[in-house]
Amino acid sequence: MWQMVALTFLAGVFAANATPHFVKGITKEHFPTVFGSGPLVNVVVGWTGYVIAGLLFSVSRAGTHPRLAFAAVSFGVLVMAVFHAWVGAFGKRTAVRS
Repeated sequence: MWQMVALTFLAGVFAANATPHFVKGITKEHFPTVFGSGPLVNVVVGWTGYVIAGLLFSVSRAGTHPRLAFAAVSFGVLVMAVFHAWVGAFGKRTAVRS
C-alpha cells in the first residue's frame, strides 16, 4: 500500500511540474530547465514529465485504494504547485510585473 502512495504522490509531482514547462513551450515562451530555456526544450520536458507521471500512475495499482491514491496524487500536485509559486524554478523568483 505504501508503494502505491509513493508512486501516486510522485505521479502528481511529475504531472504538476510538467504543466508549466509544457504550457510555456506551446506558447513559445522561455522557462528554465536543466537542458535550457527554449520553447522546444520546454515542450519536450513537459511531455516527458506527463509520460513519466502516466507510467508511475499506471504501475502504482491505484485501483486497490482509490481514495488514498487520489489523496496522494492531489498532495503531490499541491507540493509541486507550492514549490513553483513560492521558490520558483531553480530558486529564481520572477520579477513583479505591473
